[in-house]
Amino acid sequence: MEQWLFFGDVGVAPLDMPRLMLSLLLAFLSGQVMAWVYIVTHSGLSYSRTYVNSLILIPITVSMVMTVLDNNLVTAFSLMAVFAIVRFRNIVRDTLDTVFILTLIVVGMAAGTQLYATAIIGTLLFATIMLYLRYTHFGSRHRYDYIVNLHWAHSGEEMPVLARLLNQHSLRVQLTSQRSSRAEEGIDLSYRLLLRDPQKTHILLDGLRKIPGVSRVTGLEAHDESEA
Repeated sequence: MEQWLFFGDVGVAPLDMPRLMLSLLLAFLSGQVMAWVYIVTHSGLSYSRTYVNSLILIPITVSMVMTVLDNNLVTAFSLMAVFAIVRFRNIVRDTLDTVFILTLIVVGMAAGTQLYATAIIGTLLFATIMLYLRYTHFGSRHRYDYIVNLHWAHSGEEMPVLARLLNQHSLRVQLTSQRSSRAEEGIDLSYRLLLRDPQKTHILLDGLRKIPGVSRVTGLEAHDESEA
């Protein structure tokens, strides 16, 4: 039984069992690291448990493929023909999900060709960069963090009174909506603000309510302007 296991592969070179086990184990551990990083950093709506499981299996499969190829051109073309028969219809909706798959394929290739240092360094570097992008919110555009809606009963020429109070509490002010109503006098205003101190929004709202002619004051937090 032991002879069959260690010498059962009849190929261009005898099976090196320690290297094979090391390659598969390294591929498995790399997939585990990538899967945990994906779980921590994923923020979209397309999360799938089966996709996470596939992140662990992909490098193992690729590592086995590279071991089977073993610089054999005939085997490589045969394997391409086999994969051409199989059709994968699962659509990857997130670009970052595709990056995970491609990275794990490369890691599996490195493990399968005994490039162990490349597989380890690549996995650790990719995981570090993903965690950095996650916790620094790199790429997000946070221009405004608060929205104020109110009704102004006076004319537009007297609006600088509002502007002074808004500028007092905000680093940046943008008037996003200005609508007049036929049913009543005045205009409905909507502002987007980048607050100086987000903890003092109640002071801003109280100040607006005390201004003559201001009514229906509401405030809500603005969401980040980048996609999840």
